[in-house]
Formats: sequence, structure tokens, C-alpha cells
Amino acid sequence: MDAESTMSTFLGLAKWLRLALAGENLVSFGQSLLQRAADDPHDSAALLDSSIVLQCLGNLEMGLQLQREALGQQRHYRIPATSPARLRLLALMAPGAIMANVPVECLLDGRDIDLDLYYVSLDVPDPAEIPEHDLLFVAIGESEANRPLLEAWTPRLRDWPRPVLNDPRRIVEVARDRACRRLQGRPGLVVPLTARLDRSQLQAFAGGEGGSGLDFPLLVRPLDSHAGQGLTKVDTPEALLSVLDTQSSRAFFVSPFVDYRSPDGRFRKFRVVLIDGQPFAVHMGISDHWMIHYLNAGMNASVAKRAEEADFMASFDQNFAHRHAEALAAIHATFGLDYLGIDCAETADGRLLIFEVDPAMVVHDMDPIALYPYKPAAMRRVFNAFRALLISAAMCRLPGLRGTLQDV
Repeated sequence: MDAESTMSTFLGLAKWLRLALAGENLVSFGQSLLQRAADDPHDSAALLDSSIVLQCLGNLEMGLQLQREALGQQRHYRIPATSPARLRLLALMAPGAIMANVPVECLLDGRDIDLDLYYVSLDVPDPAEIPEHDLLFVAIGESEANRPLLEAWTPRLRDWPRPVLNDPRRIVEVARDRACRRLQGRPGLVVPLTARLDRSQLQAFAGGEGGSGLDFPLLVRPLDSHAGQGLTKVDTPEALLSVLDTQSSRAFFVSPFVDYRSPDGRFRKFRVVLIDGQPFAVHMGISDHWMIHYLNAGMNASVAKRAEEADFMASFDQNFAHRHAEALAAIHATFGLDYLGIDCAETADGRLLIFEVDPAMVVHDMDPIALYPYKPAAMRRVFNAFRALLISAAMCRLPGLRGTLQDV
């Protein structure tokens, strides 16, 4: 077991993300953390916190370097409950950028759950490194970088002495090129087939060679990109070659573009989470452009957009979730994950258009209440459901049972 009494204070993602979204200048915080690490070279918590701060400031490379230094010293970090703890949750995390993992800290912020983060590697862990816990949650998101970790931990978790949520064998199935095939033909769903192609294959396709079955317009994105980074719509072979000239990635996901414009000419993108199979609204972005990321949809500047999102969240169970109940149930049945995020839209014929399924989507309650007074109630429903899932899973064993983990 870790020498937890000697662990320095780790504040974690929720703290820094909340400050960043509130418009706080994180530079001084980052400088203070770096000074703390300089004063005590063994203060790995200061290094890991500074890594998160630098990523929030847009300095990914330096942030990941500090993360490597922190994890070189210690892989276990604790965020204690803010009230008497109901249980102790161990979240398995992957090294990498913020979006590499489920933002479990944001889901539990201010909750009565002790949270232990353990950053995994391909090596077999020393049982003494694994903190005591009542429940284990695999917070590792699916990606090219994370897949070896998920595969390495699959046999290790098979006979784990505590309940396990989000089986890694199921997480690997949400990869874009796998998920679309698994969801083909499911009721109420439109899921464009996604192909994984390398640079030479795309160049050949643009030159009229090969039988890929693709046709323009296409969406092209670098492997493992998120939040629209590098995502481009191409309408011609020339445009495809131009995109390849501007991208350094060696492999890409390619799929047909589906025009999901609403009758008023705008595009609407929804984020939903399934918690133990039950759907919950996270947000709704409305934009004049097909590529919607919530932060670029102009929600802050539009009273009308926020009013529509407020109605979406308030009537979610009666309207959206009811309309798409069969489709959402099919997604849950297909992947069987205890916690899963969905980015989607509605087609003109009323079906659910799936962009992505991924447990590691950003979910939080940190938007300014003055602009979004309707969000706290909706997000409390998400957080309460997640807490209920944890407690229910932990109670599969005898309440309060904490045996030895030395057989892990």
C-alpha cells in the first residue's frame, strides 16, 4: 500500500478546469506550482497539477513533459471526499492529455466519494502500489495510444477482488471504425461507415485508384483527434490532397458527410451520457456551421440558443430520450458499458445520427450560472446517477468490506 500519509496535496482536473472556464488567469497558479516542485523535487502532486494547468493554458507539450516527471515518481494520486466518504473509488487512468480519460473528477466534484487515481502502464503493477478501494472504474478512454493499456489490463481485471465498471474489453469496441460497424442496422440509428486509411491510401483514392467504396463529400480527421481538431470536410480529390499536405498524421479516419441541417438551416449537436443504460442530457450546441464544438457554437452570445438548450434539458426525458429510446437502448446493448458518452444529431427523417461514442467525453457543471441557470439541475441528475451507479456496484459485495489486495 502507498505511504498515503506522506502524499502531497493534489488538487486535480476539476479545480483547474473550473478556474479556466471561469476566465481566471492560470499563469500565476502554474508558476506557484512549479516553484513548489522546484522547492521539493519529490512533490509529484505539484508536478501533476502544473501539468494540468499548462494543458489548460494550451501548452500540451510542456504539460505532458511535467506529467511524465510526476508519474516517474508516483502513479497514485488522491482526491478526498468533501464530506464523510460513502465509499472509496479507484479510477484507472492513462498517461496523456486531459481528454485521454473519463473526467471522473468532474463527475465526483464535491461528492461523498474518496477518489484514488492510478495511472497505469504496460508493466505488471506491484500490488503494494494499488490503493485500497471498494470499487474500480476504468477511466481510460479508447485511442490508438491507450489501446495497448486497455488490452494489457484486461486479463489483470478478470479476477479483480472488487467490482469493476467499464470493462476494458468493451471500451476498445468504441473505436470509430469498430463502433460504426457494430451499430449498422440498429433501429433508429444512422451511423456512417468510417474507414481507417493511411496517407498513401488516401493519396491513391484522390488520384482515382483503389476500390475503397468512398465518395465525396467526405469527413477526414487525423487518428485520435478530438474536439474537431484537424477535422475537415472535403468535396473534391483536389481538396483531399490539399488536406493531406497540411496534416502530419500518417493515418486518418474517413467517413461520408451527412448533412444534418435542421429545417431552419442550423445544425444541432447533442451530447448525451448513458449511465447504467439510462440516458442523460449533457449539452446541446447550435451553430450555422456543420462542425460544432460546444465552445465554438456561440452559445454564450445567444439568448435564443440558450433558451432552446434549456428546453432540451428540461424536457429531455419526455422528448429527446423518448423519441430515441429504441436507438439509445440499442447503443447500450451493443457496447454494454456502465458509463458511455454519445455525440449525435437528428436527421431529417427523425433518426439519431451518431458522430462518436466514447466514455472519455468532457462532462462538467462549470458553465457560468448567470448565463446558464438551467444547467446545474440537469448536471446534478448526471452526477447523482453516476454516484448511484458507484454505490450500487460497490454494494454487490458486503457493505464496508475491504479485504486485502495483495493477491492482485
